[in-house]
Parts: sequence; C-alpha cells; structure tokens
Amino acid sequence: MEKILISACLVGDNTKYNGKNNLSDKIPQLLEKYELVPFCPEMEGGLKSPRKPSERVKDRVKMSDGKDVTKNFEAGAELALNICLYLGIKIAILKENSPSCGTHKIYDGTFSGKLVNGMGVTAELLKRKGITVLSEEEIDTLLETNTNLLIVCFLAVVINAKFFIICFF
Repeated sequence: MEKILISACLVGDNTKYNGKNNLSDKIPQLLEKYELVPFCPEMEGGLKSPRKPSERVKDRVKMSDGKDVTKNFEAGAELALNICLYLGIKIAILKENSPSCGTHKIYDGTFSGKLVNGMGVTAELLKRKGITVLSEEEIDTLLETNTNLLIVCFLAVVINAKFFIICFF
C-alpha cells in the first residue's frame, strides 16, 4: 500500500498552535487506499502545543510575540523530507494556510487573519525536492484520480509465438 505523509492535525492529533486539531472527515477514505504517515513539522521541529501562533514573513517565521522560530520550522521541514525519502513517500497532504504546511495560501505575517498566495516552509521544501504536495482541500481529487484509473491488461500473441503483457493506462 502506498504511503502518504499527512499533517498530524488532519488525522486528529492535537498539534495545532491552540492545542486542537483539524481532523478531516476524509481520513477513513484515505485509509482504504493508502498508509498514512502522520507528521507535524512544527512539533517535530521542537515547538510545543499549545503555543503562540506563527506566521511566515518572507524567509522567516515569527510568533505573534515576535520570537523568531525559523530554525524550528526549517528543522521540522528537513525531518519531513527525511521521512519521505526514507519511506519512499511521493505524496504529502498538508494543512492549508499553515506556516509549515500551507500549499497554496499562508497568512501574510501581520497576524491580522489575511491570507496571501504562498507556501509553508515544509510544503515548499517537499515540493522543491519532487514530492507532490496537496492540501486537505484536494483529498477528493486524489481519491477520484485513483478510483478512475483504469488499467486494462491483456495477453497478446505476437510474431514467433512470443507472449507479451500489454497494459493501457
């Protein structure tokens, strides 16, 4: 069964900055097709839960009190990449809007709740290293793509009575 790295908060782990989670109702469907590898780059990078919220500002990540936690975010991202490489993971499902895991949108760094186009530290690193990065909002598309993949194989006899398996994808 193919392994997928997934934000730990999406499987119900209380790893968010506020001590809560973002449990996705799509987890049972994912478990039918994939082995999920939960991971929280922020926690694995040395931060605790609960903690002050963090936002990405260019190449830095700061908490709402101004503390620079960039090194924690970078360490968590490197650990996520190492897990993907070690386990042969090619797909990651990450929490949108997160300063670590945002795949399309992140908060703008002003702690005003404004979203901007951008990626979290972990999402950016994984994508740069060739891992397919999806948000939880794209789970349905992943499940549909896999369900609709039709493989038709048949045995064909060709010249000199040699047998080949031919597959159409």
